Amino acid sequence: MNLIFFGTSEFSKPVFDALKKAGYSPTLWDGETIDDFKKLNPDLCVVAAYGKIIPKEWLEIPKHGFLNVHPSLLPKYRGASPIQTAILNSDYETGVTIILMDEKVDHGPTLKNKKLNIKNQNYKQLEKELAELGAELLIEILPKWVSGEIKPEEQSHEEATFTKKFSWQDGKINWNKTAKEVDRQIRALNPEPGIWTKWGTKILKFLDAKIYDAQPYHEHEKVYIGVVYEENGRVFIPCSHGHIEPLVVQLEGKKAMVIKDFLNGHRNFVGSVLK
Repeated sequence: MNLIFFGTSEFSKPVFDALKKAGYSPTLWDGETIDDFKKLNPDLCVVAAYGKIIPKEWLEIPKHGFLNVHPSLLPKYRGASPIQTAILNSDYETGVTIILMDEKVDHGPTLKNKKLNIKNQNYKQLEKELAELGAELLIEILPKWVSGEIKPEEQSHEEATFTKKFSWQDGKINWNKTAKEVDRQIRALNPEPGIWTKWGTKILKFLDAKIYDAQPYHEHEKVYIGVVYEENGRVFIPCSHGHIEPLVVQLEGKKAMVIKDFLNGHRNFVGSVLK
C-alpha cells in the first residue's frame, strides 16, 4: 500500500515512527502541487498535526482517503488547540480520535477513539502521551479500515465545540484568579505562547511552578494578592485563593533560571507587586 504522511509538529513524530515500525513505509509529504501529489499515486494518506488545510480535491484522490489522528474526543474540541483547551478547562479526561477527513476542520466521520485520563500533566507531557496513544490506535485500526471492516460514523455536529489559537495576551497571569486556575494556565500555555506577568517594567515568564490550594500563610505579616513573599528560603505569590510557588522563571532578555538563582541576582523581587 502506497501511504503518504502529512505532519509538521512533535505530535506527528510518534505516529510516523509507528507506521514505519509496523512496516507501512510511509512517504513524508514535502511536495507542493496537486500534480506532485497525483504522481505519488497514494492509496491512503495519514495526517497528524499538519497545520494546513488540505483541499477537497486532494481528499478524493487516495482510494482509502485521508485519516486524521486528532488529539481530542471528537466532536469535542475541534480546531487548533484541543490539548491546551482540555487542560485549561480542567477536564478529567481527553483522548484521540481517528477520523476520515472531509473538507471541514475536524468534521469528518469517526473510525474509533481512545480515552486518556488527565492528571497533572503539562502540555508537552500530555501531547506526548496522546501522540503515542494515537499512534497505537492508528496501527490497530488500519488493516480493518483498508479491508472494509470498519464503517465510519457521522459525528454529532450539534455537540461540537471549537478551540482557538492562543495568543501572547492569553498567557498573562491574572493574580485575582485562583491558584488552580493559574496552575492550569502555566501547564497549558507553556512553551507557547508562554505564561507571564509584569514585574515593574519588565516581562517575567513562569516556566514551572507548584500550586498550593490552601490560603497562604506568612508568620511575619499579612500577605496580599500578587505580592511576592519569602518563607524559609522559598518564594510564594498569593492568588485570590491559594498561592503559587515559582520554580523556574525567565526575565525578559535573560535565560531561564531556577528561582533560587534568580533570587540571588534579584533580591528586590521579594516584596514586589506582580501585575
